[in-house]
Amino acid sequence: MGCDGGTIPRRDELVRVKKKPEQKDKEAELAFKWRHCTIKQLPLQPPVVGCGLGHLYSKESILEGLLDRSTLPESAQHIKTLKDIKNLNLTPNPAFDGNKAKKGDCYADEGKSPYICPLIGLEMNGKYKFCFLWSCGCVMSERALKEVKSKICHQCQQAFTEEDIVIINAENNDLKLMEENMILRKIAKKKSKKHKHNEDNQILDIKQEEIPKKKIKKEDKSSTSKITNRTEAEDPAYKKVKENYSVAKDPKASEVFKSIFTTHKSAAEQDRAHWITYNPFYN
Repeated sequence: MGCDGGTIPRRDELVRVKKKPEQKDKEAELAFKWRHCTIKQLPLQPPVVGCGLGHLYSKESILEGLLDRSTLPESAQHIKTLKDIKNLNLTPNPAFDGNKAKKGDCYADEGKSPYICPLIGLEMNGKYKFCFLWSCGCVMSERALKEVKSKICHQCQQAFTEEDIVIINAENNDLKLMEENMILRKIAKKKSKKHKHNEDNQILDIKQEEIPKKKIKKEDKSSTSKITNRTEAEDPAYKKVKENYSVAKDPKASEVFKSIFTTHKSAAEQDRAHWITYNPFYN
């Protein structure tokens, strides 16, 4: 029956104890979180986007959620428009071959991440902090961002501020910091729009002040043109353009010049055509 021959049983062998709750595999949980869309829980499909809180999404699921907001979970309710997300510039991992068909005769490393840091080569698998810049969307590790102290993106050379740094899949204190930065970015955006609107109004006011001056100049030109028209009308040389003008009645024209035209008195005695003007004798 046992307990003979000097064997000593343990307590858990004699008494039934309560089983400990099953613990989650942290590595598997991290891999799932960093490779799957926050909304649909499906593998991330490019283009990949991120929100102000650092969550990762497939852009297709965001578009569907904006069309039907009932499909958006509570974690994505802060996304109101496409301006609340940012397209991410991810660097593919050349060692990742997870998209290939799995075979039974080879080893598939599930720990490889599809994306890496473009500066120091760390894999984006959740073991290291990664972040992206809201100003340009470039993704890099937090270690690389701290090592190279600069306010210019290391990839695209675009300037950024502290509020533009978004930690991917932030938790605890980092999540609170991302919420504060998201509010600060919105306030700064409103201020910049208001400042731009005031500048546009100032430019319009300056233009409106210049318009009356131009009108005055035009009026001066029109008045001068009227004066010149009056002098032209008084000049006898310009009277010839009137309909009732006649060469025969012009006191300044000579008789030789008048004899060229058929209105002259000598035209009645003319029996042949001349080459200067047309008259019926030419036919």
